[in-house]
Amino acid sequence: MAGENEQQKHGPRPLPKVVVVLPAYNAEQTLERTFRDIPREVVAEVILVDDASRDRTVEIARALGITTICHEENRGYGANQKTCYREALARGADIVVMVHPDYQYDARVIPAMASFLRLGICDAVFGSRVRTRRETREGGMPLWKYVANRLLTITENVVLGQNLGDAHTGLRAYTREVLETIPYQANSDDFVFDSQVISQLVHFGFRIGDVPVPTRYFREASSINFRRSLRYGLGTLGVLGRFLLQRLGLSRFAMFARRE
Repeated sequence: MAGENEQQKHGPRPLPKVVVVLPAYNAEQTLERTFRDIPREVVAEVILVDDASRDRTVEIARALGITTICHEENRGYGANQKTCYREALARGADIVVMVHPDYQYDARVIPAMASFLRLGICDAVFGSRVRTRRETREGGMPLWKYVANRLLTITENVVLGQNLGDAHTGLRAYTREVLETIPYQANSDDFVFDSQVISQLVHFGFRIGDVPVPTRYFREASSINFRRSLRYGLGTLGVLGRFLLQRLGLSRFAMFARRE
């Protein structure tokens, strides 16, 4: 009986409304390629949130027929995602897939990611660029970025009790329940937003899985520099520290308070 109840709880869900969100900043050179790879047979709508780009990102997005929302001033990567998720939920999304529009990630895997969520196998699915060291390096990821990714991902896995291949990916899929539960609005407006979301997923007991995607690093693709990466890494370690303090009951943080 318990097995039957568990199967009902995590069994296949009805065909979902899948909405893809693109947090964009100066993505004119890669936006169209990213958009063309999105499988429209399973995606109901694509939403681009532009964070005050200084190029033709908005013009190209509108020409492609993408629902486009513009920030009047640059608010940051985390703030961009907050708008993405709020707008996707408002449009009735059952599954929200975040894709960086810099063409670093293969959007053709979206149906596979959505299927893990629909079947109730996972609550969040990440696209992992780190299947093997050779593939990742041949895909153009700089050595220092590869080493930093490995060290941070391993540290996060140990602290959070996970086994993620790439904790710093820009390709992520979430169920509606996830985004209605975790208090992402309390997160940073900067890049550490992604690390905060992972810790929130674990805190609230959501199941995270990943699927392999090819590594694509090239001149037109956006990438934060060493200084910003260092700041991001230190911020991620700070997130893990707050997670541990919360778990040990030594402190309480807004980012771990269930949304009302």
